[in-house]
Amino acid sequence: MAAPPRPPDELPEGGLDALIDSSGIRRIHVLAWRDLDDPEAGGSEIHAHEVARRWADAGLEVTFRTSHAAGHRTSTRRAGYRVVRRAGRYLVFPRAVAAELLGAHGRRDALVEIWNGVPFFSPLWAAKPRMAFLHHDHELLWPMVLSPGLARLGSFLERRIAPPCYRKTPIVTLSESSRASLIRDLHLPGHGVHVVEPGIHSRFSPAADRFPTPLVVAAGRLMPSKRFDALIRMVAEVRRTVPDTRLEILGEGHVEEELLEVIAELGADSWVDLRGHVDDDELVAAYRRAWVVASASSSEGWGMTLTEAAACGTPAVATRIPGHEDAVEHGVSGLLADDDRQLADHLAGLLADDERRSEFGRAALTRSARYDWDRTATEAFRVLASTAPRGP
Repeated sequence: MAAPPRPPDELPEGGLDALIDSSGIRRIHVLAWRDLDDPEAGGSEIHAHEVARRWADAGLEVTFRTSHAAGHRTSTRRAGYRVVRRAGRYLVFPRAVAAELLGAHGRRDALVEIWNGVPFFSPLWAAKPRMAFLHHDHELLWPMVLSPGLARLGSFLERRIAPPCYRKTPIVTLSESSRASLIRDLHLPGHGVHVVEPGIHSRFSPAADRFPTPLVVAAGRLMPSKRFDALIRMVAEVRRTVPDTRLEILGEGHVEEELLEVIAELGADSWVDLRGHVDDDELVAAYRRAWVVASASSSEGWGMTLTEAAACGTPAVATRIPGHEDAVEHGVSGLLADDDRQLADHLAGLLADDERRSEFGRAALTRSARYDWDRTATEAFRVLASTAPRGP
């Protein structure tokens, strides 16, 4: 009989190389709904890519199985790891499982599942070593993206059917507030939910490039849960007291037409700029010229745009939700709001207060130094390695 696995805190203290050597894991398969090349890729896909590339750099053989992305090859390599894209947004779940059961992707020593609303139910068919990334509870998202009947089904699947299956599978999430939500709302066992904070790419750094007049920047996929429509309305309110305020929204997605309708309704063409997709350099430039970065999102596992902006010395104003509560230290690196009225008030107050805004920006920059993708990849692997049988 194989020896039992070890808790993460009993594994070697060294870096990723030491953990790999002691684990016996050499080949990892990752199952994900979508990957970085998907048109709707967001923070979850960035996180998965940054971890996978570091595992590959450390010598692990990583295969990333996901759904088809329009305009991209079925099989390719990215940053040292293999990407296999087959099936659509719904069929990817049964087909990926079938491919694993049939050995279509070759041998594996460990499996990592990215549970993005709909799970792959890996505990029912995959032996350990095994773990899952779950960034947040999706309860508020289901009615935003699905019809009422399918939304109820999705919620029932995530909250009632899936959690009992994962009670013996380690779950990695991004923040303490998200961990508390998963334990409270999905009834996952506390001992099995581990916090591994995300990193920030070194490209995000400060520069003296602030816009000459008040500028709010928001970034992310244009989807209902991000509530960019509400943010536009809030900035319209802000302009009553800070009249020169402008808003830039960076990203693309299927609610763009709705946002254009809100802009037309408010006559906001002169002060709202929908930038669409921007490259990495322009994203950094936008964070640097912003006076404040904002998020009105209703659900996040972290708030990656907020910490990216923090690394550029830009403070944040955001909704007080799990994820944001860890990405922003209220009253230190930015402000959190309990409702839309308060978020608008926070924006107006911070835009009008140069001294406080500068103080928050310095604190945000200092705080951002703790977020490192190398540490993220190492600590995530530590959790995975803890499910491997104890060596002789």
